[in-house]
Amino acid sequence: MGKCVVVVLDSFGVGAMDDVPEARPQDIGANTCGHILQRLPALRLPVLERLGLINALGYAAGAMRPSTMAVYGTAALQHEGGDTFMGHQEILGTRPQRPLRLPFSAVINKVEQALQAVGYRVERRGSGPHFLWVNQAVAVGDNLEADPGQVFNVCANLAAIPFGEVRHIGKTVRRVVPVSRVIAFGGWLESSQPLLDAAETLEGTYIGINAPRSGVYLQGYQVEHLGYGVDASVQVPQKLHEAGIQTVLVGKVADIVQNPHGVNYPHRVDTRQIMDITLMELQRPGDRFICTNIQETDLAGHAQDVARYAQCLQIADKNLGRLMGAMQPGDCLMVTADHGNDPTIGHSKHTREKVPLLVWQPGIAPACLGTRTTLSDTGATVCAFFNAAPPQNGTSFLPLLHAVPTLNGGRHG
Repeated sequence: MGKCVVVVLDSFGVGAMDDVPEARPQDIGANTCGHILQRLPALRLPVLERLGLINALGYAAGAMRPSTMAVYGTAALQHEGGDTFMGHQEILGTRPQRPLRLPFSAVINKVEQALQAVGYRVERRGSGPHFLWVNQAVAVGDNLEADPGQVFNVCANLAAIPFGEVRHIGKTVRRVVPVSRVIAFGGWLESSQPLLDAAETLEGTYIGINAPRSGVYLQGYQVEHLGYGVDASVQVPQKLHEAGIQTVLVGKVADIVQNPHGVNYPHRVDTRQIMDITLMELQRPGDRFICTNIQETDLAGHAQDVARYAQCLQIADKNLGRLMGAMQPGDCLMVTADHGNDPTIGHSKHTREKVPLLVWQPGIAPACLGTRTTLSDTGATVCAFFNAAPPQNGTSFLPLLHAVPTLNGGRHG
């Protein structure tokens, strides 16, 4: 065994899913990776290029080319839409179920009463439907970046209210609503007015804050994802715990996946810090599974900022090289994503795209992993790597990974 590291480049898709014309017509033509490379043809990501990013993309874009030494494939989204919360649950072995769809207007009375009962000052804002304005600094309503009706947002000005209080508001909302996720988050704003100015209505039914337009992602951003209805007992961290292997979650994945027996680094957003932590954990003695989420790519996608997205990718690429340089024979690196977020598509929501699946080990032979039917194949492979029981969902591709034969008939690694 050894170390197994999965790095999730949040939102880094490689082309629209085949079902997009029927399921999400607004995502027709989406290709996060391809369009970024076309907009910035001089961009080089040498480590991802070596790992087979262009092989997974399926065509040369800009200055980057396919790799002859790559172990690569793609993975389809089994969950509906393109959701970070369910994407990570799927990666770690959950079989996705059809999500509940519910506008915030259907639960606004319950949420308002729950917040008032614990002492918050609550106003209704909007001409109908309404969102809730809490303590003059926090907006509670529909998430406008995910598929409508699946997620509620608690969006705050952290210059006016501490994040601990925002988390408490989020947990109060979580207790009384049945949707899959409540996101409590905020950033540092000079005043709370930009939140109100960024209020938008969608389809006449959903109302919330356009978070990228509000500016909350730009300075002092903090977030906690509060999920619902996920059975952690069928997922990779629990299966590894039963096999005596520790799981380490770094970044956004630690905010949204349960890992009570392992090591968690939640509420981290800065890519350099996240990758420093990942490298530190990689260098600790003993077998362990490390799953790391790079969130700044997703934030750049929501902001529809191609240059910022590319800058995040360059930081991640350099640090992937550091991880590979520290890996020992027998260790394994997997690089993948959870959905797309094409900054050129014309909207600021996630895009329903297949994702790259890039694998590296010291001395590994090139291979094509094909098109996997679910993100859970990654989690199933992690469990197989550690000889643990499989998770609920997914098929391991570990049998496709082989070492390069040496000239004397032996094998590397």
